[in-house]
Amino acid sequence: MTDSETPTPSQNPTEPTLFSAVGRTYFPIAFVARMPFAMIVVGVLTLVVAGRGSLSLGGINSAMVGLGTAVFGSFIGAAADKWGQRYVLLIVGFLNCVALTFMAWVVFSPLPDFVVFIAAFAIGATSPQVAPMSRSRVVDIIMTVLPVPRRPKVLNGTMAYESAADEIIFVFGPFLVGLLATLFNPVAPIIGAIVMTLVFVSAFALHPTGRRRSAALTAEAAKQAPAKDVFTAGVFVVVLGVFGVGMVFGSTLTALTALTNDIGRPEEAGLIYGVMGIGSAVLAICVAVFPSSFALWARLLCFAPILVTGAVVLASTESMPIIVIALLLMGSAIGPSLVTLFSLAAERAPQGRSATVMSMAGSAIIVGQSVASAINGILAEDQGTATAMAVPVAASAIVLLAGVLNLIVDKKPHRRGSGSSRRAVVDGEEEI
Repeated sequence: MTDSETPTPSQNPTEPTLFSAVGRTYFPIAFVARMPFAMIVVGVLTLVVAGRGSLSLGGINSAMVGLGTAVFGSFIGAAADKWGQRYVLLIVGFLNCVALTFMAWVVFSPLPDFVVFIAAFAIGATSPQVAPMSRSRVVDIIMTVLPVPRRPKVLNGTMAYESAADEIIFVFGPFLVGLLATLFNPVAPIIGAIVMTLVFVSAFALHPTGRRRSAALTAEAAKQAPAKDVFTAGVFVVVLGVFGVGMVFGSTLTALTALTNDIGRPEEAGLIYGVMGIGSAVLAICVAVFPSSFALWARLLCFAPILVTGAVVLASTESMPIIVIALLLMGSAIGPSLVTLFSLAAERAPQGRSATVMSMAGSAIIVGQSVASAINGILAEDQGTATAMAVPVAASAIVLLAGVLNLIVDKKPHRRGSGSSRRAVVDGEEEI
């Protein structure tokens, strides 16, 4: 985040900063509150495999989690736009804890598999959309509280931080699932997710930034754009790109699990996978120093080919040192790509529909991760590790496709109204 604590010559010391606007506790709470969302796919997979003894059944249940998120994630965001984040998060957080508790019981019950599928779908459908709602909150605060000249720089840095936080969580989440399952039992990750949801998601919901902003500050935002304005080519491209990144996460972890299992060291999969996440988080933070002349469309077209290259190298070797290099290369591209995609989401969100668009993009990560995990798990079991290692190539190609489609969309004349003010801020203009 680039909202400097030290006033510059052009910055009035009395002017608000992002940190003063959100408070010191906001970012730590929002960071930890993301963890349950990142744990659920792998947590459900681990639990079902342990309880029902079937890897394919576990993969299908992971996909059901993603399906539930895909169907209801955007509706949760739309509800937050209409009624405010606080009540929506508290309700879905409670329902998610109920669904997780039911899953922990039903897996070991004599009930048929389709009941387990229903539980998995319910977990995905009620997952609190903390990451996209955090982005929505800080974007709205930046657009209404901070002085106009500082908005572009702060927005760019904040999107970089938010994406880096996602990277860390989506790497550490599966690691935490494995740690809890190993030290205790397969139900432990589910219990951990319930506890973190009750404590940190509730704290995030009840944080002062979760209140609807006063009418005086949001007179313009109160004129909410119609729901149909969300369904544009620009938003679709963003969702496609984030979905591709989610597929990279899921397919890569599954492929590495298959590979390390072949060499008799399955416990190393999470550690090796972490190499990609660490590199990705570091590069995501570095996006904050990119010049405004490095346009968003150009960033995506610059880093997506690097992601594809790293995936190709990963698929073409069995040498562990080269695999690590390939993961570092992929990570160096994923971070900036994700920052860029969410910056585009902020730019293209129709007026008053920020949480909706951010939830659509945030849901796409978990959908991509769960779909890729399920598909690649089946491929690894039926076709072998070599086939599974090739799936990240296809996943990264989706991100590249999104970059190409985004170039086409970006060159078209933009509609007036809904997204014009956000576009001006992201592009570095001072007119809002």
